[in-house]
Amino acid sequence: MPEKLTTAALEPVETADALVIGAGMYGCHIACLLRQQGRSVILVDREPELLTRASYANQARVHNGYHYPRSVLTALRSHVNFARFVEEFRACIDDSFQMYYAIARQHSKVTARQFERFCLAVGAPLTPASAGVAARFDPALTEAVFAAEEYAFDAKKLAAEMRGRLAHYAVDTRLSHALTALVRTEQGLEATLQAQGQESRIVARHVFNCTYSNLNRVLAAGNRPLIPLKHELTEMALVDVPPAMKDVGVTMMCGPFFSIMPFPSRNLHTLSHVRYTPHGAWHDRPGEPLRHLHDPQYFQKSSRFAHMVRDAARYMPELAACTQRDSLWEVKTVLPQNENDDGRPILWKRDAEWPQLVSVMGGKIDNVYDMAPEMATLLAEES
Repeated sequence: MPEKLTTAALEPVETADALVIGAGMYGCHIACLLRQQGRSVILVDREPELLTRASYANQARVHNGYHYPRSVLTALRSHVNFARFVEEFRACIDDSFQMYYAIARQHSKVTARQFERFCLAVGAPLTPASAGVAARFDPALTEAVFAAEEYAFDAKKLAAEMRGRLAHYAVDTRLSHALTALVRTEQGLEATLQAQGQESRIVARHVFNCTYSNLNRVLAAGNRPLIPLKHELTEMALVDVPPAMKDVGVTMMCGPFFSIMPFPSRNLHTLSHVRYTPHGAWHDRPGEPLRHLHDPQYFQKSSRFAHMVRDAARYMPELAACTQRDSLWEVKTVLPQNENDDGRPILWKRDAEWPQLVSVMGGKIDNVYDMAPEMATLLAEES
C-alpha cells in the first residue's frame, strides 16, 4: 500500500530547498555547495557552535594515506585529498612538526618492507628516519622508523574558516536547534525543531542528515529504518610532551599500538592507543535506545592515560615524561563492514521511500571532497 502523505498544517512554516542537519565539517561543506548552486539552505545543529563534536574531538590529523595499509582505496583517497585540503585550508594547517611512522617487531599487521611497498604504491612520501631519530625507539621492539609527510589541522581555526564561508554564501545557520520530528508531506519533508523552549517547523525539498554518530537519531525522529552502525566511546588524552617531542608526531604501526601528535587548537599533543582509547562499543539496533555521549547511564568517563603512556613508553622511552592536561571524549562511528580493514568510505545513503532524505557520514575531515560525485548526481536530478 502506498504511503499516505500528511497534509501540512495551516499555520505558516518556513520553506527551503534544503535543510542540512549537523554543522560539522560535512554539514557546513554541503550547505556551501548547495548555496553555490543557488539553492536556499537552512543549516541547523543542536550544539551552540560549529565543529564542536567529532570535527573537533579527534586527532586533528590531515591524512596522507599512511594510516591505512589494509585499505588501499582509503589510502589512495586520503593521499589524493591531502594536497587539496592543505592548499584550501592552508591558514588552518600546522606543518611545523615532523611526522614519523614506526613499525613494531611483534604483533604488527604489516612489516617494514610491506609498509615501504604500500607507501610507494599509494605515492605517499616515505624515507628512513635518521640514526639519531631511530635511536629514540627501543630497537628490541621497533623494526624500523620512517619520516613521513603528514600535518595537523587547528580545529578552532577551521571552525572560524567555515563560519566565514557560511556567512559569505549567506547560509541561514541556526545553532542550538534540536530536531524532534521529521515527516513527509505533500510539500516536502517537514522538520520540527526545538530551541530554547520554542518550536519551529521547516519544509524542505531535501534533508541532509550530517550528524555522524547521531545519524540514527535523525532517522528515528522520522520513523525511518536505522542504518547499521558501530559506535565506540573514545578518549584522546591531551598531553604536554617533553621538549624534544614538541615538534614531533609518532604513529606506531600497525596493530594494538599508539599515536601521538600535535593538537594545534590547544597547543598540546593528543595521545591515543588502539587498545585503551576505546572505552566501550555498541551497535544501533531497532527497538533499543539510542545512546548519547553525555548520558551518564551509558558513559562513565574514567581516563586510561596511565595505561596509554605506559605502553607507548616501552617503544619510545621519552614518552614516559608526558603529562596529562585533559582528555577529548567523543563517539567514533564506523560501518561494521569496515571493522576489519580500517576502510573509511563516505556513507551516502538515500532513504528508499523518502529519496529526499540523504544520510551522509565521513570518517575523516579531509575526505570531505569525496561527496562531490553524489552531490552532482543529486543536483542533476533537480535540473
